Amino acid sequence: MILSSQISRTHFLYRLFTLKKEERRPVVWSYIYFFSLLSAYYILRPLRDEMGIAGGIDNLPWVFTGTFVTILLVLPLYGWISAHYPRRQFLPWIYGFFILSLFFFYLWFESGLAHQYSARAFFIWVSVFNLYIVSVFWSFMADLYRREQARRLFGLIAGGGSLGAFSGPLITALFVQIIGMNTLVLISIAFLCLSIIAIHQLGQWQNNQTPSSRQIIGGQWYRGVTLFARSPYLLGIGVVIFLYTLTSTVLYFQQATIIRDYFTDPAQRTAVFAWIDFSVNALTFFLQLFLTARIVKRIGVAWGLAIVPLFLAAGLIVLGIAPIFVVLSVIQVVRRAGNYALMKPVREMLYVILPAEEKYKAKNFIDTAIYRGGDAISAWFYDMLVSMGLSLSHIAWITAPIACLWAGAGLWLGGQYQKRCADEKNRPTKA
Repeated sequence: MILSSQISRTHFLYRLFTLKKEERRPVVWSYIYFFSLLSAYYILRPLRDEMGIAGGIDNLPWVFTGTFVTILLVLPLYGWISAHYPRRQFLPWIYGFFILSLFFFYLWFESGLAHQYSARAFFIWVSVFNLYIVSVFWSFMADLYRREQARRLFGLIAGGGSLGAFSGPLITALFVQIIGMNTLVLISIAFLCLSIIAIHQLGQWQNNQTPSSRQIIGGQWYRGVTLFARSPYLLGIGVVIFLYTLTSTVLYFQQATIIRDYFTDPAQRTAVFAWIDFSVNALTFFLQLFLTARIVKRIGVAWGLAIVPLFLAAGLIVLGIAPIFVVLSVIQVVRRAGNYALMKPVREMLYVILPAEEKYKAKNFIDTAIYRGGDAISAWFYDMLVSMGLSLSHIAWITAPIACLWAGAGLWLGGQYQKRCADEKNRPTKA
């Protein structure tokens, strides 16, 4: 009787999460992998945001530009590594590099030297770190799962990231004033070490399923750029990413300005950033765990890419009318939760139908160079609007049509994805 009850509960969980029994092991380790990554990042993110204010909001365009330049310098190295080593080998190396560099920052902070410069360097490093660890994660997931599995499982797997993104800022908010910022860096390092264990487990499972994962991708380090430039499909993804970063950066600057004016204590500002992240990720976790797969199945990829920017356009109009902390916080929480719970998993599905070189090299170029290039351009765009004497209300109204353009690009891209899926389905199989 007890065994029968346990079997019934297990079957219920499989149905609830649209999970097949043979997928249990890779999904659990994928979940742990993403949980550990985003726990590590979201412990650091509030520290980064506070250091952005400490370094001066007026200097943020230069910091964003510095992040973009750093991305361009790192990109050839990543391209060379991914071309010459198997995936299961170079992935731990990438995370190992970030662990070592993060420990260097810990020692730098402990020394108490050059706080202003260390703050700006840390802001740039965390911004680069975030893009690479998440981009490489989703490249691995797109390589690990088939298209049909991606539709069912990416929302659930993304929930692991949301749980980590939920835990990270909560750790920072609760303990930053007790153990200090420097000790939080060591906790972040511990989570990154856990991610390397997860990569090892997934690599073993993948080798048993698809021995091709042992193969080297090959090609030149710059192939990601040429693949991107030659493909309208990849260019479309780049346009969506650029418009996303444009609107996100504008809101980030508005958030930094309002929080700077509302709160004066650095530790208090760090806690505020952490609680905003906590709220975003709590909502995201709930949506991903129970609703993402069902929403995507009902509305499709195209509307999955368009619904968040349409909401944002409406929110920006409201912010233009009432540019206050509460309104901005609500818009940020709902927008970011919608992006992480819906747009991000859907956007990663776009890569599942692509070959390995495009999944790792072109995707990484889009997720890093295009993303941070959009950040840099957006930062200077915002700075230009402020220098023209425009208020937060005016900037919000100017940004609303950009969000509508983003929605239109998402609809077009979703249509291209469906067309590629149909072409692949109708392609005759080899005898």
